[in-house]
Amino acid sequence: MVDKSVSGYREWLRRVKPFWALSRIPHVLLDMAAPVLGALLALGGFPSVWVMVLGIITAFAGYTAVYALNDVIDYRTDVEKVSAGGYDDSEAYLDGVMIRHPMAKGVISISQGVLWVVSWSIPALIGAYLLNPFCVWIFLGGVGLEIVYCRLWKVTPFRTFINGAVKTCGPVAAVFAVKPDPSPAFITILFLWIFFWEIGGQNIPADWTDIEEDRRFQAQTIPVKLGVERAGIIALSALVLTLPLNVILFFVSPLIFSPYYYIVIVVCNLYCLLLPAQALYESKDRRQAMALFNKASYYPGAILGVVLIYLIIRNGSP
Repeated sequence: MVDKSVSGYREWLRRVKPFWALSRIPHVLLDMAAPVLGALLALGGFPSVWVMVLGIITAFAGYTAVYALNDVIDYRTDVEKVSAGGYDDSEAYLDGVMIRHPMAKGVISISQGVLWVVSWSIPALIGAYLLNPFCVWIFLGGVGLEIVYCRLWKVTPFRTFINGAVKTCGPVAAVFAVKPDPSPAFITILFLWIFFWEIGGQNIPADWTDIEEDRRFQAQTIPVKLGVERAGIIALSALVLTLPLNVILFFVSPLIFSPYYYIVIVVCNLYCLLLPAQALYESKDRRQAMALFNKASYYPGAILGVVLIYLIIRNGSP
């Protein structure tokens, strides 16, 4: 009986793994730190257990759907890249921890991919509505922007700004889920902080990693269209802006942080963003682009860790 249960679990795991890969689940789990962080900073503490549980489920469903949607929209392009030998799964790249683009590699079908997106979009929409109906519009707006972003692959390198806006949808929606009337200043700073982190630490390094395939297919990405010199400057500049925005976000939050926490924040920005970005700018090496992408992916989680430590210490104080 035990052996059958174990073998059944292994078979289920074997079948579901390509779908987790389609949604880049390791990256989804890291990205979920941003909405949790936004909610805690906006509220000034922990929300109710109901809101926390529902929010986490909704965020997971939303990120899982949107990441998979990217592959569904880019299916033909990804097939061309795979046929040309692109998307190596053996590299030390966070998005390559599992199979990169399993639909393009024929592991799962396009119809299965579409069904996967729809299946996760439904709980995302329901959860968003229960938290705050306005969050539904944010989710739908993010989906629409993601489609536009994918369609502009061969049109303009400035599509990166759209991607930056897409990544802000989760944290912004999380704020409205816990605080229906947030401060405009807080929302603006949160938006800009996530926006510049995404451009400098995620989008440009990711495109840099695929630069050879993108050149072959004449893609309009920043590293291809503007060159690696300018791409390095833009990425570094975006992440330089991320640091003061991170500090300002803490200032406009209801939470009152001591100077020690700001020191830790600066260290997190240096380690996860600025030093890897400087290394990429100086070396122009594709491997450094992967290193920046990987470290920057842990950045929201690192900042969330600082906030959680603060809240645990504060709530534990007499």
